[in-house]
Amino acid sequence: MRAAISRHERVIEVIMKIRDLVRHWEQSARGRMTKHQYTIPLDVETAARLAALHDMYPKRSVEELLGELVASALEELEASFPYVKGPKVVALDEQGDPLYEDIGPTPRFLALSRKYLHELTGEKEAAGN
Repeated sequence: MRAAISRHERVIEVIMKIRDLVRHWEQSARGRMTKHQYTIPLDVETAARLAALHDMYPKRSVEELLGELVASALEELEASFPYVKGPKVVALDEQGDPLYEDIGPTPRFLALSRKYLHELTGEKEAAGN
């Protein structure tokens, strides 16, 4: 049940998330990592920007920067999925108006994300034993 937000609000939200990412790099925090490795081709301009980021934040490996950029981009992608009003009322808002289930791509994306998170964390736990 994502309310429509203006383009201006979305731009501010993106800027804030990128600032959060930069703060994260500067503090050098780490999250749980998967054993899966991904190889991605980069165009020359993207590779140059990545090299510039690595020079600016040398405590972060290129792979860490890429992983965090992908994570941030996936959050933005999820936020950009359109809300598609379904037939089922799932709640009432403060004024008592019905809120309808989202039958757009967001619920499917979230369910698949949980599925793969469970699989990946299960593999990690099994490998640790």
